[in-house]
Amino acid sequence: MMSDVHVLSAQEWEHFLERYPEAHFLQKREWGELKAGFGWEVVRFEVEGSGAQVLFRRLPLGWSIGYLPKGPLFPGSQPPVSFWAALDRVCRGKRAIFCTLEADRWEHEGGFAFPPPWRPSPRPIQPLRTLVVDLRGSEAEILGRMKQKTRYNIRLAEKKGVSVRPWQDLEAFHRLMEVTGQRDGFGVHSLEYYRRAWELFHPSGQCELLMAEYAAQPLAALMVFRHGRRAWYVYGASSDRERNRMPTYLLQWEAMRWARAQGAEEYDLWGVPDADEATLEAHFTERQDGLWGVYRFKRGFGGELRRALQAHDRVYAPALYAFIRYLQRGVS
Repeated sequence: MMSDVHVLSAQEWEHFLERYPEAHFLQKREWGELKAGFGWEVVRFEVEGSGAQVLFRRLPLGWSIGYLPKGPLFPGSQPPVSFWAALDRVCRGKRAIFCTLEADRWEHEGGFAFPPPWRPSPRPIQPLRTLVVDLRGSEAEILGRMKQKTRYNIRLAEKKGVSVRPWQDLEAFHRLMEVTGQRDGFGVHSLEYYRRAWELFHPSGQCELLMAEYAAQPLAALMVFRHGRRAWYVYGASSDRERNRMPTYLLQWEAMRWARAQGAEEYDLWGVPDADEATLEAHFTERQDGLWGVYRFKRGFGGELRRALQAHDRVYAPALYAFIRYLQRGVS
């Protein structure tokens, strides 16, 4: 305990989260344990009914960088002043150069203000903009909100013999991820990382690994997470075989059906280019860089375009902060 800051154990954090059944899955104990196994230190704390799970990446000479993903959790419309003071104490105790906070708020919702001296971050961790599919209503109504071509591709996959089922072959999933990463130019976690994520979240029904196959050949797979009313498509992969059978369309639809069965009312497609809808629609056919390559696919599922509240930084060592941000300029 630091003054009036209660540093919580993993079990105590579980108990604390019972007050916040709609917390983002990045604030779940399981996510903290996942990151703790791959180079992060996790601190969970509570003060006056508010709390957060904060990750710290150790740097040389005893310094660290803090990251508070999709939090904090608090009653009312704003975190109390005591929360910000407690977070400062936690970060200073870990010799953080700075802490990046990405609130679990959409930009259009408002109602969340960062106090001075927090400043807008030049480098968000999670994608700022995404598409969120409404899972309420009947399956026919959900399909009806999709674009005609997407509905056609879902049915085409079924007609062409593609089927989707839960999967437990994490090694094969990782191989698919490597194929996709090389093809589409994005980073891929280690096999151990995906296996640990599945082991932590799957037993409690908060995660499923789904695979689309044809003639006993895995064609595509994804890992979907769910907590409360929300579900998130986080990791996905596809092979270069049988792409004309449209396996990824049926796979996403089955992931949505799984999420609905678990009680989710919305499905977050987890990242599209950070541009307004008019710009996205004007340029998606001609651009393939970054998240533009997946926007064409994701837009067909009828999701609502949303933008997260901008990430903010709290700086504790200004000279080192400026140096780190300088090094990061131009790094994608």
